Amino acid sequence: MLRTLFDTIPDLIFLKNIDSEYLGCNKAFEEYYGAEEIDIVGKTDFDFVDTETAEVFRINDKEAMLAGQTRKNEEWVFYPDGRMECLETLKTPYLDEQGILLGMIGVSRNITDHKNAGEALRLSEEKFRTLFEMSPLGIARTAMDGRFIEANMALLVMLGYSLEELNQLTYSELTPEDFLVQDVLQLQELESSGRYGPYEKEYFHRDGLRIPVRLNAVLITDGDGGCYIWLIIEDITERKRIEEDMQLASMIYMNSGEAMMVTDAKGVIININPAFTKLTGYHFDEMIGKTPRVLSSGLHDWIFYQAMWHKLNIEGNWQGEIWNKRKNGDLYAEWLTINTIYNDDGSPFRRVALFSDITDKKRADELIWAQANFDPLTGLPNRSMFGDRLNQEVKKAHRSGLSLALMFIDLDRFKEINDVLGHDMGDELLKEVAKRLSSCVRESDTVARLGGDEFTIILSELDDTISAERIAHDILLKLARPIQLGNEVLYISASIGITFYPTDATSIEELQKNADQAMYSAKHQGRNRFNYYTPSMREITQNRMKLSNDLRLALAENQFQIHYQPIINLTDGGICKAEALIRWLHPDLGLIGPDEFIAVAEDTGRIIDIGDWVFHEALKQAKNWRESYHPDFQVSINKSPVQFHNDEALYLGWIEQLDKLGLPGNSVVIEITESLLLDSKSIVNDKLLLFRDVGIQVAIDDFGTGYSSLAYLKLYDIDYLKIDQSFVKNLKPNSNDLVLCEAIIVMAHKLGMKVIAEGVETIEQRNLLIAAGCDYGQGYLFSRPIPAEQFEILLRTASNTYA
Repeated sequence: MLRTLFDTIPDLIFLKNIDSEYLGCNKAFEEYYGAEEIDIVGKTDFDFVDTETAEVFRINDKEAMLAGQTRKNEEWVFYPDGRMECLETLKTPYLDEQGILLGMIGVSRNITDHKNAGEALRLSEEKFRTLFEMSPLGIARTAMDGRFIEANMALLVMLGYSLEELNQLTYSELTPEDFLVQDVLQLQELESSGRYGPYEKEYFHRDGLRIPVRLNAVLITDGDGGCYIWLIIEDITERKRIEEDMQLASMIYMNSGEAMMVTDAKGVIININPAFTKLTGYHFDEMIGKTPRVLSSGLHDWIFYQAMWHKLNIEGNWQGEIWNKRKNGDLYAEWLTINTIYNDDGSPFRRVALFSDITDKKRADELIWAQANFDPLTGLPNRSMFGDRLNQEVKKAHRSGLSLALMFIDLDRFKEINDVLGHDMGDELLKEVAKRLSSCVRESDTVARLGGDEFTIILSELDDTISAERIAHDILLKLARPIQLGNEVLYISASIGITFYPTDATSIEELQKNADQAMYSAKHQGRNRFNYYTPSMREITQNRMKLSNDLRLALAENQFQIHYQPIINLTDGGICKAEALIRWLHPDLGLIGPDEFIAVAEDTGRIIDIGDWVFHEALKQAKNWRESYHPDFQVSINKSPVQFHNDEALYLGWIEQLDKLGLPGNSVVIEITESLLLDSKSIVNDKLLLFRDVGIQVAIDDFGTGYSSLAYLKLYDIDYLKIDQSFVKNLKPNSNDLVLCEAIIVMAHKLGMKVIAEGVETIEQRNLLIAAGCDYGQGYLFSRPIPAEQFEILLRTASNTYA
């Protein structure tokens, strides 16, 4: 029937491939060219008409196929016999199921001789049925009321219906409501012109989905006068998806917060997005036709860009950090990603650059890194960075075979300065110390602050140890110079410990231990000096650890003893006081003096319980001697600064013990150091005030050796100043030490305090002190510290012995 239809059409209908070779035709076409279809198939217009006419046909074929839609042409044909005819031709491209162009369908009407229009187009129904069924486009014939009469397989697959189901429907039933009005207009166009399209709309799929389609329709009248509509229906779902993707990509491109730039293969900019303008300050018309060199900061050399382009040319992409320049001249860091888009032949087509400003992030990262690795006060590497540097330098020394020196530096009596002048002044002092330490070493060396007043220096790649000694001397000399901070002139010194890699140790942990031990050795030997690490220091450390462990049992096992050293009234030579001094009778080591274990007890906190025990034992002894020897006899008890920072409840227990024994407060003298007196913490102040309120007297021990302030002597009720034995040791007539002692005595008396001289060993020293007006003396001239039993014998036999 379809063949009959095509063969009865008076117009010339033909089918060509993409090379304009004929694949088929109807009867009208055969008759027009005077050839059978079998002779026409496989040939081109160049075989039937003159070259110029054939070339026009070929060009019109190509234009229709490239346009992707029906093209209408008037084509003149010139014959060898002189005939000239005009054909009105509609040429429509057709594609397979994959959307590949197969060729075109042509419908020509000889408008030269309308009499020939009565000759029906006769085409082979079988061939055109094949064309109908094999078309990648949906083809349908409908009645004027929209009822489907025929449909090819492409349309059935497109809509999901069988032919029987589709025959029961009209195209209005397949059309969403929002297209019905437009459909009416298209039908009116069809009735007036005999065709419509291309027209885009949607059809309902059998499963309810909406399918975007593109329609072309032609009105056909059969021999009986009946009218039908032939529809060519193209599924444009994929095209719509691509369009939507392109629209989405465009929206992303235009609205992205990340700057984007597109260049051609030669690097010429052809597009930028708004984020690019916001980031760089350059607008679209300022960048088009330029190259990215406009943004160059000048911070990268040609080697950097050569490496970038090498990777781009080899791999097609590059990613990394780069510094560029904004339009206003500001430099900024960006994270840049460049990708290449290629032509079909593999050559670069476009390059797309995406970048974001990471300047603030870099600054934040650098700040975090600096805070994690550098001391915020001095700007020196901190403990963490020091550990990394030491690890690196040890590896370097191992590879080179050279030595490395590690110095630990601890400022002497820094806490006293910090407490007296305040933490702000202490911080300024630490900054000045950092500058002076840094000036003593090379740039390749490392000066670090571990915390507080502790510094360390790494001296790398040393050929000998002499340079380390020279630097240590230089440090001590530079630190000894006066430090002017505001209105204050300060003096500071340091204790330095030195160890060498690989001579002393090869591990980082051992090196640090060695330097620390050497530094503490320097401090214990008088400060303001440096000591090299020796193996014996490790033995000393191990002994400290053993003492620390043994101290845990010493109090519970009654291993402590109290010895008493008499304090003599220099006026009459009588024993009026005694200082209680603890001794440790170690089961293995024998009698141990306080100098060897008190520091360990303070470090471990056991000094609290030990000091409490000493207080209660000495109080019992004071009661005994006040009752049996003299009612005003006093016992002096040393108290560690650690005890003063302990809970006040402990001291309330002491007062309760005084009440329990029926002793007045002045039966006890508490000896403290100058540094404790300068401690501004309220817990220390409260305890000193508590002692004053209950009558317990207070003595400043080792006066003159610390960082003193006379203001504090006036602030608190201090009863005694004890002149340190270092001033008494070299006491001679007309000596500086005698002048200092005389000054201390006069000052103390003016402030209402008594003076006790420690370390009196000769009669000359005693006489000079008496002449200077000193109140009391204490030292080996009178007696060593002795047990309580021996002290009682001394009390009975020594009346006026020392006058």
